[in-house]
Amino acid sequence: MSGIQFVTDEKGRKVAVQINLKIHRELWDDIEDVLVSRSRRHEKRIPLEKVKASLIKAGKLSRPDLTLPC
Repeated sequence: MSGIQFVTDEKGRKVAVQINLKIHRELWDDIEDVLVSRSRRHEKRIPLEKVKASLIKAGKLSRPDLTLPC
């Protein structure tokens, strides 16, 4: 795959990778999303209805049946 280079140790094992972001920006974005998701997997979760209620109260969401702004 062009734009991807592996760094190996003295035994030839892959230990790191270099990604050309001009070519593979979307790939890096996906990798970053996975890393953020994994880092937050033990965080306390908030039910969606509670989040919507909080956004409505703050004036950031007008009705509970609307989707959240992106």
